[in-house]
Amino acid sequence: MKRFEYSRADTPKQAATSASPKEAAFIAGGTNLLDLMKYEIETPIKLVDVTRLELEQIEPTADGGLRIGTLVTNSDLAAHPDVVANYPVLSRAILAGATGQLRNKATTGGNFLQRTRCYYFYQTDSPCNKREPGTGCPAINGENRTLAILGTSEACIAQHPSDMAVAMRLLDAKIETVKTDGSTRTIPVKDFYCLPKDTPHIENVLESGELITHVVLPAPIKGIHTYDKVRDRASYAFALVSCAAVIDVDDSGKLTTIRLAFGGIGTEPWRNEKVEALLTDTDGNSDVIRQAADLLLKEAKGNGQNDFKIPLTRRLLKQVIQRALAGEGA
Repeated sequence: MKRFEYSRADTPKQAATSASPKEAAFIAGGTNLLDLMKYEIETPIKLVDVTRLELEQIEPTADGGLRIGTLVTNSDLAAHPDVVANYPVLSRAILAGATGQLRNKATTGGNFLQRTRCYYFYQTDSPCNKREPGTGCPAINGENRTLAILGTSEACIAQHPSDMAVAMRLLDAKIETVKTDGSTRTIPVKDFYCLPKDTPHIENVLESGELITHVVLPAPIKGIHTYDKVRDRASYAFALVSCAAVIDVDDSGKLTTIRLAFGGIGTEPWRNEKVEALLTDTDGNSDVIRQAADLLLKEAKGNGQNDFKIPLTRRLLKQVIQRALAGEGA
């Protein structure tokens, strides 16, 4: 690990100002950042500790939603009574994500910023456009079993790793930030991540020194909340394919509400509202589900080892819808 300067911030504005150089980074739980620093994948010259900030609260909003401080741990967020009762898909996604020890340290804001687990990204003697722009993407013709099939480019096929962010995308969450000049802005999660295109090292829209302060959830969505995660082992593994869903069915058996977001298959948490529109007000029969899967996977591209994710996603989509139609949750 390379040497770095360390400081603690007492206010969000002070934190953002202190981290204004491009080589600075914020640290809270550090569950991903410290590993990246040990491997010298990330080499900040300065760490700004934000753990003293008063950003550990979960509060109701005027419109019936929740405002979550960036320092709320994954464990506390998953166990919060309002989240369990009104946003169970979020609680289930977080609990599917890591060990209890990691959830006790990992923070809400940091979870959005965790980086891909692509083998080549972590293998520092290998080329990687995400780590060193312009060096190439050996994963395209190499070890790519766990990598993305949607949103990829010729420069990068790395998958997005977060479970929590998939549920946040489903719920139309918004991210609040403070910039180095003290100004604030609100970013919908759907606009937060960047597709790799030819700049895979740019993963989100945050500016240098910009600090996530809160995440805001809108009012709860009526329906069956589920989070399904297909992985190589029963627990504590990253998703091969996952699906966060909120589905409501009326008395006639029609899908009146359907929201679907996927993990493991995209370079960002993946949601396609056209798929949801196609399924809405239908009885969810096999033909409609097939059409929805065709639309979802229209631009999917496997690279050999990860080809299996395409049929696997089809089967998971069918399972999630049919289970909801039968009145069953995850």
